[in-house]
Amino acid sequence: MAIVVLFSTMSFTLEMHFCGDTLVDTAIFKAAKSCGMDMQVSTPDTDCNVEKKNCCSDRQLAIDGQDELKVSNASFTFFQQLFVTSFVYSYRLLFVDEVTNQTPYREYKPPLVVKDIYKLDETYLI
Repeated sequence: MAIVVLFSTMSFTLEMHFCGDTLVDTAIFKAAKSCGMDMQVSTPDTDCNVEKKNCCSDRQLAIDGQDELKVSNASFTFFQQLFVTSFVYSYRLLFVDEVTNQTPYREYKPPLVVKDIYKLDETYLI
């Protein structure tokens, strides 16, 4: 959830450099690199009045994030709180194991086996 809030409130700028109709470079958070074919700006003191159109262009796409977050203060009425509490309590009781394993013979020790009864009676399980 924190990642969603972070990306919804973050603003960034996407800069693109085109040379003619071809996309040369894109950059996020910094200036896009030029292709090296930018025209030099002519100084006004020269007598040359012929200007060529620059083939390169830069475009910026600014994406603004959300400035204000809506803080929700959910207030429950007494009956809603009572319902949620009773629901959680009763739902929790569905998974409680009520049968406990009590061994009544826990304090008694088993008898000592002195002889092998199967051998004496010659009865074997097949």
